[in-house]
Amino acid sequence: MNRIGFWITSLIIVLGLLSSMVFVVDQRQFGVVYALGQIKEVITEPGLNIKLPPPLQNVTYIDKRLLTLDSPDTEPMLTAEKQRVVIDWYVRWRITDPMAYIRNVGLDEKSGANQLNRVVRNAFQEEINKRTVKELLSLQRETLMADVKREVLEKVRGEKPWGVDVVDVRITRADYVDAITESVYRRMEAERKRVANELRSTGGAEGEKIRADADRQREVTIANAYREAQKIKGTGDAQAARIYSEAFGKDPQFAQFYRSLDAYKATFAKKSDVMVLDPSSSDFFKSMNGNTNSASGKK
Repeated sequence: MNRIGFWITSLIIVLGLLSSMVFVVDQRQFGVVYALGQIKEVITEPGLNIKLPPPLQNVTYIDKRLLTLDSPDTEPMLTAEKQRVVIDWYVRWRITDPMAYIRNVGLDEKSGANQLNRVVRNAFQEEINKRTVKELLSLQRETLMADVKREVLEKVRGEKPWGVDVVDVRITRADYVDAITESVYRRMEAERKRVANELRSTGGAEGEKIRADADRQREVTIANAYREAQKIKGTGDAQAARIYSEAFGKDPQFAQFYRSLDAYKATFAKKSDVMVLDPSSSDFFKSMNGNTNSASGKK
């Protein structure tokens, strides 16, 4: 019985020892084997591997995937115009040389992210200091990100390489700090109002000019029409006078009678018109008196 217990205990110890000597490297990781605190081997291929049991050898893992580092703070930066702006950015990076990374950066991804954050921020500050807000927001944004990536790569590939590769650097937001955003909006609003008032003033002046020109053309057109009308009327009056003169010259007595009728019409234009005259002394009734006398004589 004691012998069976011994063999079971021995088997458990052997299995435990074997399990401490076998490890699996995932396809998303690097396996780093340490021997008494020193890097003995870096395993880059996935699969089952064997090492000495602890404490003779230990293994740690480092992520080999593409990692993302987002800007962790909102500390403002100064532009070439001394304007304070806040930049949000992110960096895509990966560990390419685990041995160099562990020796020069740290034992895990967090150590590299912390140091990379400092380097990227300094690069952004240096490049933003060279540019105006307008260039930062539109004209030179792509150039700025390319320059920052170049500076970061120069740093991580310097005398002591970090064993990392920076794939991309991007700006996600660029804005004024909250303390001056409101004043900037007020200035923008005032500028827009000034432009609007200027456009309204220009439009009003153009409108007055157009109305004045239209009034002048109307007056000129009316004057020309009146002149032509008076000319035509004068010609018509002359022709009428000539016709009347020719007609009345043939029978002066009829002409006198016709004028008297016109005078009657003009005098008694309304039914309420009343005139008090002496028929014997008034020339107004001469024609009537003459016609009456003539009629009496005939009888």
